[in-house]
Amino acid sequence: MTTLILVRHGQTAWNVNERFRGREDIPLDDVGRTQAELTAERIARQWKPAAVYCSPLSRARATGEAIARRCGVALDVRPGLIDIDYGRWQGMAPSEARLLHPRSIRLWYRGSRWARPPGGEPLRAVKRRALQAVLEIVASHPDQAVAAVGHTVVNRAILLGALSAGLRHFWQLGQEPCAVNIIEVEGSSFTLRSVNDTCHLQGSG
Repeated sequence: MTTLILVRHGQTAWNVNERFRGREDIPLDDVGRTQAELTAERIARQWKPAAVYCSPLSRARATGEAIARRCGVALDVRPGLIDIDYGRWQGMAPSEARLLHPRSIRLWYRGSRWARPPGGEPLRAVKRRALQAVLEIVASHPDQAVAAVGHTVVNRAILLGALSAGLRHFWQLGQEPCAVNIIEVEGSSFTLRSVNDTCHLQGSG
């Protein structure tokens, strides 16, 4: 059995002032860097993962680097963990997207299998490629603990896959900055042990 420690990256300026981030390479802010160090401390103490993987974007890489450094392992960048391509929504506030693309934004906030930002990546495609990335990572680490740092959309998609749940449940899963999720994987069987755990961040904001 492999223990997957699925982490969301730390806080950025676009988390505080809500904007669609996607492939925009927004760095961690000061709070986010502190969150990353606190998360790294907890993961090193509690699980000591054999490897750390991350999305190519700098906010995930910086979070992954903190974890890898604390655990004494190398960081492996995986393109399959990259955030959704928000297309024409990227950089917009949700209120702006509602005005310009009302039908698309309704499908998005319903978690519809047809949800797709205009000019961007379908939500169902995110789920497919993120799950594939996780299965490849887990297959490389039988009977070990391994950490993977992604994004809110990517992590929710992975969690839905672990639960064999449809995209309509997308918005029922919380993913705060530097949240930790624990998934045990044996073959093609997933057991979700915890979701959106941020107890290690108390006092970080």
